[in-house]
Amino acid sequence: MISVAIADDDEFVRMGLRVLVTREEDLCLVGEVPDGEGALALVRSGRPDILLLDLQMPGLDGLGVLHAIATDPQLSSTRVIVVTTFEIDRYVVDALQAGASGFLLKSSVPTELVRAIRVVAAGQALLSPSVTRRVVSMFGRHLTGPSPARVAWDSLTRREREMVAWVATGLSNDEIARELVLSPDTVRTHVSRAMVKLAARDRAQLVVFAVREGLTFPDAAH
Repeated sequence: MISVAIADDDEFVRMGLRVLVTREEDLCLVGEVPDGEGALALVRSGRPDILLLDLQMPGLDGLGVLHAIATDPQLSSTRVIVVTTFEIDRYVVDALQAGASGFLLKSSVPTELVRAIRVVAAGQALLSPSVTRRVVSMFGRHLTGPSPARVAWDSLTRREREMVAWVATGLSNDEIARELVLSPDTVRTHVSRAMVKLAARDRAQLVVFAVREGLTFPDAAH
């Protein structure tokens, strides 16, 4: 069972996410809150597997919540999916660097949201391809924060670079495997090796590195 918490100041958004979560047999809702302070309190008390987080909330905003979770070892088991709009692109980049494990648009269809929860809960990153493209086109040259050394990039094999680029499209290992006609284990191995070589804390950080290095992102067949 995957436990989920919701933090959004829009009552109707919370209601929609609540219905989405509670109707799935493998998901359970531990609570919902309208602000950042409540989100942190809920994460600390309920320790959900997944937090669905809005970025713009009164008081402590979503970025503040992300930083608090990322810097508290006791909260490391909670993964954050940012549910956002394109009105706040700069915050999307900041949230990616702050440790968000997934991004989705509030306009996403229910099946995409459910898939995101399951993919991220399984330890993978999930970035909506449209969000990734926006980040690449608008902010790729302005990313800040830690960057892997050139020797680390040079140590990647051709296949590992290819996998990093595919990860940045937002596809899961299984979906990448289908695109490339490979086994999921093969994809998982190459992605894991790239993460080790680049000292990436998670798949989402691979996207930061990929954008900074100007990798060309492939187009999925679906």
